[in-house]
Amino acid sequence: MKKFEIPSIYRSEVIGKIKEARKIRDPRKKDFEPTLLDFGPVRFYIARHFGFCYGVENAIEISYKALDENPDRRIFLLSQMIHNPEVNNDLLSRGIRFIMDTEGNQIIDWSELKADDIVIIPAFGTTIEIENKLADIGIETQSYNTTCPFVEKVWNRSRKLGQDNYTVIIHGKRKHEETRATFSHSKSTAPSLVIRDMEEAKLVAAKMRGEISTEEFFRHFSACVSEGFDPDVHLQRVGVVNQTTMLATETQAIADFFKEVAIEVYGQENIQQHFADTRDTLCYATNDNQQATYGLLEKHADLAIVVGGYNSSNTSHLVELCAEKFPTYFINSESEIESAHAINHYNYVEKIKLRTENYIPENRPVTIILTSGASCPDAVVDRVLHKLLTYFENVRDVETVVDEALMQPE
Repeated sequence: MKKFEIPSIYRSEVIGKIKEARKIRDPRKKDFEPTLLDFGPVRFYIARHFGFCYGVENAIEISYKALDENPDRRIFLLSQMIHNPEVNNDLLSRGIRFIMDTEGNQIIDWSELKADDIVIIPAFGTTIEIENKLADIGIETQSYNTTCPFVEKVWNRSRKLGQDNYTVIIHGKRKHEETRATFSHSKSTAPSLVIRDMEEAKLVAAKMRGEISTEEFFRHFSACVSEGFDPDVHLQRVGVVNQTTMLATETQAIADFFKEVAIEVYGQENIQQHFADTRDTLCYATNDNQQATYGLLEKHADLAIVVGGYNSSNTSHLVELCAEKFPTYFINSESEIESAHAINHYNYVEKIKLRTENYIPENRPVTIILTSGASCPDAVVDRVLHKLLTYFENVRDVETVVDEALMQPE
């Protein structure tokens, strides 16, 4: 796999060393056992896979390349390049400006842009409508297009579904940048529908079975379908793709569910005429990170710390998984850790910040699960680990602990 040039501020000594050693010992990514770092009074289970993925590293490399190659030109990002405040704030500090916020609200009017400006397409991609708008202004975007290859894979699969006369059902969050982009590309070649979860899938299935009226269908999905969508016609042949940061297991469960509904309605012998297998659109990195989190769930621990941007979809799903078993704290950096007695963290369901006291139990040793989202720099995870270590007495030397951990047999 390609080696990207990432600024040193995002790399780490502890986490980087662990990742490199695990990569050498497990090149085919078959082992999801976490790494145990035993510091004596506190122990950390470090997930097998987490942090920057291929698409994020590609986006970071291209963005900093744009800065280096164009010192005298105005440089804009359509919106946040990735959902991580540290990366976005550093780009802002270097003079890059955002055209929109993460929900697509305009910050800089299109009329302010000029043909010789640089506009970077973020890792989530963008809509066909925005691509056309930039082209009309005369802005060339291909040189600094950071769209993740796995997002483009979803677009290509959606296009093929449309060519084969299937309707595209997108499992995603309707307002998320990636889903907005995927929906735009999908609806250009196929009837398209966005659903959030299995509950919405069940509503669609009720229409497929003829259990609800067209009016009832549109009461729920009017803002989630392409123009001219006719559920009586367009739900007869379907295929499922996803926002790549969703839970892979949930996407597959939704696809399997629609397959079963199609069999129920049309019969097993006709299934290929009514359901397209789209398993190959699941993002490998999202899946690896989630599988590594399942590996963490097999361990006994006192709490879990998940690090990432609060608007990061893939990070929220890791939090969701960890919270099934452990008291879990979603933080965007070490700055959210006030002391050994208080931590500020994010409730992604209610979208509010919380403050919890006495989050570190009194028993010794304390065991902490530590992982991060795909857009979180390893350097931030390093700083979280080091800050937590300061709250314990007589901890063992970091370098010694890491070396010992990596010498353990598989």
